[in-house]
Amino acid sequence: MADVEQNAAVPDGSSNESDAVNGTVGRFVSSAEGTALAYGSLLLMALLPIFFGALRSVGCSKNKNASDMPETITSRDAARFPIIASCTLFGLYLFFKIFSQEYINLLLSMYFFVLGILALSHTMSPFMCRVFPANVPNKQYQLLFTQGSGESKEEIVNYEFDTKDLICLGISSVVGVWYVLKKHWIANNLFGLAFALNGVELLHLNNVSTGCILLGGLFVYDVFWVFGTNVMVTVAKSFEAPIKLVFPQDLLEKGLDASNFAMLGLGDIVIPGIFIALLLRFDVSLKKNTRTYFYTSFLAYIFGLGLTIFVMHTFKHAQPALLYLVPACIGFPVLLALFKGELTEMFRHCKRRERNSQTHPCLHRKKTMEKQRNRIQNL
Repeated sequence: MADVEQNAAVPDGSSNESDAVNGTVGRFVSSAEGTALAYGSLLLMALLPIFFGALRSVGCSKNKNASDMPETITSRDAARFPIIASCTLFGLYLFFKIFSQEYINLLLSMYFFVLGILALSHTMSPFMCRVFPANVPNKQYQLLFTQGSGESKEEIVNYEFDTKDLICLGISSVVGVWYVLKKHWIANNLFGLAFALNGVELLHLNNVSTGCILLGGLFVYDVFWVFGTNVMVTVAKSFEAPIKLVFPQDLLEKGLDASNFAMLGLGDIVIPGIFIALLLRFDVSLKKNTRTYFYTSFLAYIFGLGLTIFVMHTFKHAQPALLYLVPACIGFPVLLALFKGELTEMFRHCKRRERNSQTHPCLHRKKTMEKQRNRIQNL
């Protein structure tokens, strides 16, 4: 996961005034007010997708569209994820060392252009439902793609959408064109926030044990690749994609043309965020009015990220945020559950779902339809 860093490379790939070595800044030029504004803005932008993504994760499984169904992360997935992430990170490092950075980033820009439009459109959809005029007809559409014919016909894509979704798609496309042409930090953040919110909403941990495995593995991953090598910093500075949130520390001096950025990787939002969303669903399963574990983990995230920023600012060195976020986000809720005598219940939560969710919901639905079809044929 990308680290919290000050005076990072600007989104268009150019370097700022300071020389950065392994995330360390040689000369700090921003005012105290500008620095506080940048850090506060990063903290706020990190909290928004976690809070609203967790709320949306509670009911996202009720959506009709297969693309909106949550993906369940099992303990096996969690154990393999740090290894896969390490291979991907090192592969990108080798790519940037061997091939031209310009052509790689051109390909990545087009890839994230499409993903960003879809993610931002999905993020805007609930808001559009509230502001859409009642007197404007909302026509329904369906995109259906099948394979085969007759009884052997299988659905590959079955996506339902309406006029409101098309409007969201149009607005998102404007932001996408703005990002591709200008690489402006605001467009980068709009896509980054959308990616983070969708990740928290649609990626579900099947139980608390899986969450501990995932966060623990990425804790080691983050510390190793930030402190042990220069791989992560090199990739972060070379990678032109909305995979991080950035905010200028010289905004007060230069306005929207500022170029001295602090940054926070999306992984440091999404990974703790899906664990916090799991605890919210655990609160809901307890059928109590309070959301004790959710708010405890949410405050723990604020504490962990605040501690990261404090250490980074004090030592003027980029910090792996998960070094501080993982102990806080796991430790605080576990201590609370231990105090309330609900530790066993918390770790047993969603065990049944783990066994039932080894396959994607769409595949489970397809198998159910096949069983029903076989029963009819047998009759």
